[in-house]
Amino acid sequence: MTTHAPADVRTEEAGPQRLPLFALLALATAVFITSLTETLPAGLLPAMSGDLGVSESAAGQTVTVYAIGTALTAIPLTAATAAWRRKRLLLTAMAGFAVANTVTAVSTSYLLTMGARFVAGVAAGLAWALLAGYARRMAPTHLQGKAIAIAMAGIPVALSLGVPAGTFLGKAVSWQVAFLFMTGLTVVLLGWIAAAVPDYPGQRQEGKGTPMLSALKVPGVTPVLFVTLVLVLAHTILYTFIAIFLDQLGLGDSTDLVLLVFGAASLLSIWVVGARINRRLRALTIASVLLMALAAAALAVLSGNTVVIYAAVTLWGLGWGGVPTLLQTAAGDAGGEEAADAAQAMLVTLWNVAMAGGGLVGGLLLDRFGSESFPWSVLILIVPVLAVVVGARAHGFPARRAGTGA
Repeated sequence: MTTHAPADVRTEEAGPQRLPLFALLALATAVFITSLTETLPAGLLPAMSGDLGVSESAAGQTVTVYAIGTALTAIPLTAATAAWRRKRLLLTAMAGFAVANTVTAVSTSYLLTMGARFVAGVAAGLAWALLAGYARRMAPTHLQGKAIAIAMAGIPVALSLGVPAGTFLGKAVSWQVAFLFMTGLTVVLLGWIAAAVPDYPGQRQEGKGTPMLSALKVPGVTPVLFVTLVLVLAHTILYTFIAIFLDQLGLGDSTDLVLLVFGAASLLSIWVVGARINRRLRALTIASVLLMALAAAALAVLSGNTVVIYAAVTLWGLGWGGVPTLLQTAAGDAGGEEAADAAQAMLVTLWNVAMAGGGLVGGLLLDRFGSESFPWSVLILIVPVLAVVVGARAHGFPARRAGTGA
């Protein structure tokens, strides 16, 4: 969520004067594959645990190890490949997904599966470090926000269509077929990127990058990073084990439908955010956090009511869908011209630390307290997030964004 901010954010001096939609849709498909590879196990945990001969909490760690792969490698690999041409780097990252998903599909060993998932996480570290910046470089300045929104639309599409479809496919055929389908889609995308996506040069650092510790001193960077870490942790605790949570409520057969509702609400959310973020970043961020808190409270107190569950999942999707775009934009704004690269590289890493932590904490909660503890944990974590967003009025989540006139 998996979504993540890139280190590569500079635009070309002379870019196109309108959006190259076909190329941007290729990037959106890359985002879709990256997000779906990360979250696909959420709807397949019972079947995966059975075939791999491990507990459901252990199967949930396939999400954790993916996030660990990204968290450990995003910053060093981004630095190591900074001079690579962008198309070459994107093709390399997506080829990594094809290999990792194929191995996951054919593996009968838990350890081999975990290794493949780690490799997929490394590929994600490469991909997330350039995708949004790639989209920005394709667009003129006044359309960069829309270009990023189009590319990032792959996230809610993965949640609204990909995960439910993968869950259905896993039930109808096998979870292995769901991962093989991902491989096939990735192969098609590789040809699409080669044919339609423009290439750009890499950027030689030559010692100009802002050190991470210096970036943390820039007003607004720390609040955005804190919100990223804790909010993604809260989301991941529940989302990773959603199939288990629903199964305990007697809705295990409806997991794909519940995920479809969540994803559809996420699509609406990213559309609203994409249309309003230029002038309403602060208000949208507060609204997103409040919607997620309301959803968690409803699931914690009224989870015995099926109608309430679907309503809560809708609120959750409305709150979460625009979060990747909101946090990415906030990090770029807070870092400014000098610290944007460092701030966004740290956001990539912390996002995935939170993903890994969510899988670990969720597994511990499941073993010790049961799945009913998930929404309560989410609610507890969201309280400090809301406090920081509301408090960061001058920097981080300002009432007025620089350069917008808002």
